Amino acid sequence: MQFDAALAAQDTLRESEAELGADWDQAIELEQTFSSNAGSTAREAYEQLLALAGRHPDAHRFQAFCIYITWQQVTEETIARHFHTGMTLSEAYLASPEGKDPRHLAAVAELLDSFRAGLGLDEEDDIVVEFRKDTPKGGD
Repeated sequence: MQFDAALAAQDTLRESEAELGADWDQAIELEQTFSSNAGSTAREAYEQLLALAGRHPDAHRFQAFCIYITWQQVTEETIARHFHTGMTLSEAYLASPEGKDPRHLAAVAELLDSFRAGLGLDEEDDIVVEFRKDTPKGGD
C-alpha cells in the first residue's frame, strides 16, 4: 500500500468531527478504546464504531475512517469476516464518489484491492473498474 492505514485513520477521524455532531465524543471514546486495546475489547469498540457509521451514512470522512480501521482489524485478527466487511464498506464508499476527498477515494480503492486479494478475489468488479476509468491520472 502507498499509505499507512493507521495514520490515515487518525487524520481522517479528526477531519470527521463536524460530520458527527453530537456523536463526536462517543466516536473519540470508542476510537481510543479500539486503539489502546486488543482482542474482544478492541473488537467490541470496532463494532460500535461501525454501528455509529451506520447512523451517519453521509459522513464521508467517518466512512473512510471506518474503512481504514477495518484494515487495522484485518491485521489484528486476520479472518474472512473482516475482509468481507472491508470489501463491502469500500464498495459502498466508491459507488458514489461525488463530494468525497480524492485522497480518501484513492486510498479506499487501494484498500479494496487488498481486501479482495485477502479473499483470493483477483478480478476487479465493475465499481472499481469505473472508478479507475473516471479518476484523473497524475503526472506531468
